Amino acid sequence: MNEHFYYHRQQQTVAACASVQGFGYWSGQDVRIELRPAPANSGITFVREDLNNFHRIPVSAYNRDDVPRRTNIARYGVRVEMVEHVLAALNAHNVDNCEIWTNAAEMPGCDGSSIAFVDAIASVGVVQQHLKRACLHIRHNLRVGDDECWIEAHPHSDPEQCGLNIRYSLDYGTDTVIGQQNYDMSLSTETFDSELATARTFVLEREATYLRSQGLGLRVSTHDLIVFGQDGPIDNNLRFRDECVRHKTLDVIGDLALAGCDLAGNIIAHKSGHFLNAELVKSLLIEHGVHTELARCA
Repeated sequence: MNEHFYYHRQQQTVAACASVQGFGYWSGQDVRIELRPAPANSGITFVREDLNNFHRIPVSAYNRDDVPRRTNIARYGVRVEMVEHVLAALNAHNVDNCEIWTNAAEMPGCDGSSIAFVDAIASVGVVQQHLKRACLHIRHNLRVGDDECWIEAHPHSDPEQCGLNIRYSLDYGTDTVIGQQNYDMSLSTETFDSELATARTFVLEREATYLRSQGLGLRVSTHDLIVFGQDGPIDNNLRFRDECVRHKTLDVIGDLALAGCDLAGNIIAHKSGHFLNAELVKSLLIEHGVHTELARCA
């Protein structure tokens, strides 16, 4: 057993099948996904049921496809897109093993948050399994990024302490209404559901205009996510005063699911995005002796 891993709780899966449907923000394509129970130690796997061979794509930092503004994963040239919101819900609810069957490449955007996936999990519940869940205890300070955007991992002061703390600082400058925002949390299912799950994706109006000029997001309206104009959200209202930094924290939780194990320690991020989040996960795994997909059980 790797000395950096502890096995502190039972693995879990969803108790029954639960579905979410909508359309992909980037593609505009209708999609229905189904969360299905999976055997212990199998991890999270996407299954493309729209393809003839039901292509399977395991969730892993090593399978991340390098695209901007979202998290895609791919295997053998087949990908699934914008997976961070469903992964955040599964991660926060300690769903370790699950098959996500999808009839399109891109996940449903819904309202730009994780709440639809949280509701799906809650509708069926979770069940414990016979194997223990691996938890990687961060032992060394790690940092990826540059002076402008970065994300760090630090150990707990007590090396035996479990749990994950996340601190995120967002800075959109003084020329936008978003400005500077900070958020600090200790991750738990209850905290995620009450403070993060409903925090939505956001863009500046000029960013939305550019994306649409590139043929992207044509089906998305200002009611589907938060679009910030000069004076604030357009045709929408914030759910939290600091909804933007809460959503960025949600994204971190989704991207940390690429580790394939629980993490114990402290994550501190400044203007970090999906690429840096995934690079930190890969660095953590390599630093702690995991160079391929994680062996999840003792």
